Amino acid sequence: MLRKYIRIYLECIKISVSTAMTYRLNFLLDNFIMLVSNILFPLVTLLIYGSGAEFPNWSLYEVLLIQAVFTMSTAIANIFFGGVLWVTMRHIIEGSLEIVLIKPVNCLFYLVASTVEFGSLTLFIGGVVMFAVALSHVGPVSILMILQFIVLFLSGVCVMMGISLIMAATSFKWVGNSRLPEIFDSIKYFGRYPQNIFHKAISAVTSFIIPVAMIGYFPAAALLGEADFTAFIAILPCFVFTMGGVLLFRHMIRLYEGAGG
Repeated sequence: MLRKYIRIYLECIKISVSTAMTYRLNFLLDNFIMLVSNILFPLVTLLIYGSGAEFPNWSLYEVLLIQAVFTMSTAIANIFFGGVLWVTMRHIIEGSLEIVLIKPVNCLFYLVASTVEFGSLTLFIGGVVMFAVALSHVGPVSILMILQFIVLFLSGVCVMMGISLIMAATSFKWVGNSRLPEIFDSIKYFGRYPQNIFHKAISAVTSFIIPVAMIGYFPAAALLGEADFTAFIAILPCFVFTMGGVLLFRHMIRLYEGAGG
């Protein structure tokens, strides 16, 4: 069974790559626009430090490291499951979800696999380059720091997956919810800055209620040797969001009554 799902997922990736290569100009423009639109906030950071200002107790490259991790996490989310809300919404509006439901695979798996899209590939590459440059200026990194970074980084990706699935699940009852991603993006951007520059109440929300600090700040803090107990406690709400998203989506599928009501 597992091999079957792996083959299906790989086939979906091949289809996505083939589609991108068929419309090369559109693929290149999507990647270029995505890269340019997301490179602005590191430039703002450079301007802040270039003018003589700074985030208290944070060097330029430490802040850029946080933003590089945030960029890589966001790019991975966009590539592998960022489109699940839009695909689910389109199937519900068009009344074509029944076609997905009769396929001999799990509906949630198929919707996620069919949304793999490489429009954020250059964004990921740009994040990796910025990550490498920033990391080379922040001092030595131990094996333990790397392991902590991997765990926290994956937790950040998981919380984005969970929230994406929750937003997609709301489409079954609230079809016109296209503004929800904008709301989440506004909250998510808190994760690209050092959390100690915010009020403690805001940091508590971004660490434990909606743990967007895990998308950028906490993994970078691990590489800087500053990941404390709070960072690892924040893994729990990330897990809750992920499992909650999966369970809610599956529940809404069971309640789905079709285009005819």
